[in-house]
Amino acid sequence: MTDFAATKAMFHLPKGMIYLDGNSLGALPKGAADAVARTVTDQWGEMLITGWNKAGWMALPMALGDRIGGLIGAEPGHVVMGDTLSIKVFQALAAGLEMRPDRRVILSDSGNFPTDLYMAEGLIKALGKGHELRVVTPEEIASAIDEDVAVLMLTQVDYRTGRLHDMADLTRRAHAAGVVTVWDLAHSAGALPVDLAGAGADFAVGCTYKYLNGGPGAPAFIYVAPRHATRVSTILSGWQGHEAPFAFDLEYRPNPGAERLRVGTPPILQMAALSAAMDVWDMVDMADLRAQSMALTDMFIAGVEAACPMLSLASPRDANARGSQVSFAFADGYAAMQALIARGVIGDFRAPDIMRFGFTPLYIDEGDVRGAIDIISNVMNNQLWDRPEYKIRAAVT
Repeated sequence: MTDFAATKAMFHLPKGMIYLDGNSLGALPKGAADAVARTVTDQWGEMLITGWNKAGWMALPMALGDRIGGLIGAEPGHVVMGDTLSIKVFQALAAGLEMRPDRRVILSDSGNFPTDLYMAEGLIKALGKGHELRVVTPEEIASAIDEDVAVLMLTQVDYRTGRLHDMADLTRRAHAAGVVTVWDLAHSAGALPVDLAGAGADFAVGCTYKYLNGGPGAPAFIYVAPRHATRVSTILSGWQGHEAPFAFDLEYRPNPGAERLRVGTPPILQMAALSAAMDVWDMVDMADLRAQSMALTDMFIAGVEAACPMLSLASPRDANARGSQVSFAFADGYAAMQALIARGVIGDFRAPDIMRFGFTPLYIDEGDVRGAIDIISNVMNNQLWDRPEYKIRAAVT
C-alpha cells in the first residue's frame, strides 16, 4: 500500500500554497537539488569530460528510460530518453509513415495537443508526398479509422478536459485496419497506469516535467515496440543513435535496437534531476495512485459544483473516463484563475475558457482539496476575480 504522506514529505511545497498544476509542471522533489549539485560539483567539476565514462553519463538515456518504462508498461530496453517531446513526436510519426508507404493519411483528433498537430503539418510539408492530416472530434476517432489511414496519432489524456482515450480498444481497431499507432503520454505517464505492451502500442512519446516531476526542460522519451525496434526508420539520424558513435563514420549506421532513436547529446543536469524524481516512484504502486487520484478528483468536483454553480464541468464526470485533472469552463476563466493564484491555489488556464486543475497524489491530499474548494468558493461567489489586474494576460497562461 502506497504511503502518500511519505511521498508528500519528499517534495518541496511552498508554505501557504495549494499546488494544482502538476499536470503542467511537477513540484520539486527535495532530492533533486542535491542530485543536480552533486552532478555539477562532483562529476562535472571533478571529472570533467571523463564523467561520460566514470559517472556513466552515456548510459543514462537508457537507464532512465527503463525506470520510466516500468510506469508505462514498456518492455525493458525500449524507452529512450532525450531531446524534446516535439522531436520525439516527429520521430515516431515519420517512422510510422514509412512503415505504411502506400497510405497518406495521419488521423488525429481535435483534443490533441497543438504541437503534435504542428509537427505533423511540418513533416507532411518536408516529405512532400501528398500526406494529409485528418482531424476529427474525439468521439469520431473509432469510426474514422479505416484502410486509408497510415498512422493514428493521439494524446491519451486531453490536455484541456482530461478526457481519457481507451488505448487498448483504439489500438486494436487501428491494427485491424493496418494502421500504426503513436500515443502521446504527456498527461498519462505518472498520472495513471499505462500498459503499452499489453495494448500492443507501436510507438509512444511523452514528457517528464509534468507528473514525473523532472523539472522545467526535463527530457522527453520515446517508446518503440520490440517488433519494430530493429528495423524502424530514423528520420533524425543523430550521432547518438549511430551503431558506433565514436567510430565517427561519415555514413550513418543505426544502432541495431531501440537506441537508434537517440539523437543528440543527453542533457546530463536535467537527467540528474529526473533521476532523483524517479526515486520517489520507487515507493508508489500505480493502482494505488490511480485510486487516490480518482477519489481526490471526485471530491473536488462535488465540492466545487456544490459551492460554485457558475462553473461548468468540462471534464468527464466518470472518473474512469478522465485522467488526473479536472477542468471547469467559465467565461472569465483567465481572470478567475489569476485571482485564485493570488490566494495560493495554483492552477492554470487554457483558451478559450478552461480553468484547469491537476491532481498529483504524490503531494496532494484531501486537506489540500478541501482548502482549494474553500478558496475557489470565496473567489467565485464574491466575484473577487473581477479586477483589472487579473485580466492582464501574461506570456504564460
